[in-house]
Amino acid sequence: MRVIGLMSGTSHDAIEAAAADLRLEGDALVMRPVGALGTPYPPDLRARIAAALPPAATSVEDVCRLDTGIGRAFADAAVRALEELCGGAADLVVSHGQTVHHWVENGRVHGTLQLGRPAWIAEATGLPVVSDLRSADVAAGGQGAPLVGAVDALLLRGRPGTPAALNLGGIANVTVVPQGADPVAFDTGPANALVDAAVRHFSGGAAEYDEDGRGAAAGRVHPGLLHRLLQDPYYRRPAPKSTGKEHFHLPYLLDALAAEPVGRPEDVLATLTRLTAVTAAEACRARGVTELVVSGGGVRNPVMLRMLGEELPGVPLRPSDGLGVPAAAKEALAFAVLGFLTVHGLPGALPSCTGARRAAVLGSITPGRGPLRLPEPAAAPPRLLRVEAAPSD
Repeated sequence: MRVIGLMSGTSHDAIEAAAADLRLEGDALVMRPVGALGTPYPPDLRARIAAALPPAATSVEDVCRLDTGIGRAFADAAVRALEELCGGAADLVVSHGQTVHHWVENGRVHGTLQLGRPAWIAEATGLPVVSDLRSADVAAGGQGAPLVGAVDALLLRGRPGTPAALNLGGIANVTVVPQGADPVAFDTGPANALVDAAVRHFSGGAAEYDEDGRGAAAGRVHPGLLHRLLQDPYYRRPAPKSTGKEHFHLPYLLDALAAEPVGRPEDVLATLTRLTAVTAAEACRARGVTELVVSGGGVRNPVMLRMLGEELPGVPLRPSDGLGVPAAAKEALAFAVLGFLTVHGLPGALPSCTGARRAAVLGSITPGRGPLRLPEPAAAPPRLLRVEAAPSD
């Protein structure tokens, strides 16, 4: 089955699309990546998304307009992927949508909202669409995140020691796969969320992110600000746990800076980058991680990776490309896998990773133009993910 995965993370800068051929073979799920591409959000839509995110107030009308606008943008990305990556032929689209709110109180998730109406994707491509993948896990008592933990566990199972996968998006999440024990996954805290917010603030909106970590490289870590940020109770909560921009946003940063003033913007960026490294590394050290596979936008920030390596001496860091999964497309490919599991009647979340009472089959299915025909339900979930080489150009 050829599946297109669509993903836009908490940085809400672009829609990542990745296509893969997937099949079940014994106890393995075999994935052959076909290709990936990124489609930036139109600037006006991105501005409207940013204006609606917490802690800003919004209206039901704004939410409705965003649901349609994001749905159309995802549909455009799906059409591009269908034509440019798949030669016009695919079987399924899996859309994560755009998270606009993750409702967490006292460590418990009560709801999660991803916008991007899947009907627009189904209409544009003619293909069935799996969407709203987080809600079933939340209804079963889980965090609804990080769902990529199930795919990471399949990918890392059988590797020596205690391997882990770290995704450095707006929020950082880690999956630890110890031998002889259930995998654990959780959000470690901000990765790029606070860095991006600081860049936009200090540049007056002229820049969106710290390109190549240049700002952080020109600054020095401010011990007082770092200490204050590390006092956040989130870091001491036990896993499973999840967070988002509802918590780590610009007002949060400005409150910290009001208490611990920092003279130079570059020093703020260096401190926030070190915060990501410290909190992610502490999560890995506490679980005896011996190998760290890294993916997400933070992989393009050499300063963030250097600081992470400094905090984890002796633990090899390698991009997920080395396992056959392109780092920039890993989450889009992961959601392609989750949607593939859904249409085969298989659960896509692990209770040990999300805290759910049971392993739920994820998502809702929107039919394409033709009759909806699902594969025969699979007999048992796969135990590992085997990646075949992508086709050469």
